[in-house]
Amino acid sequence: MTTPEDVEREHTLLTATVRFDQLRLRDALAPRPADAAGTDTGLTSADGLGAALTRQEALELLALGEVIARKAGYGRQLAIRSARAAGASWAQIGAALGTSKQSAWEAHARWLDTQGEA
Repeated sequence: MTTPEDVEREHTLLTATVRFDQLRLRDALAPRPADAAGTDTGLTSADGLGAALTRQEALELLALGEVIARKAGYGRQLAIRSARAAGASWAQIGAALGTSKQSAWEAHARWLDTQGEA
């Protein structure tokens, strides 16, 4: 069985995103059952891009997405901590995140406080 924990042990963030992109592209370009009945995508399984994902690959794609989301979320927290330590205001952080200062503060202040206590 493929789990996020298995994938996380096997991949760095960089290798996980590369593998995720490979599988996602192949999945996006693979003919669907309706396509097989008459729509020519111009791709063949010899391209490697036209082949549908196996069950294992589809599960790997899901697990990779979860690992990337987890790592990105944690990385985001660390980047916010660094921005605050460098003197950035919550308004500036909110702008960098594409949100309001209030929303940025609510989403991240508690985590930053617990990190400071640790």
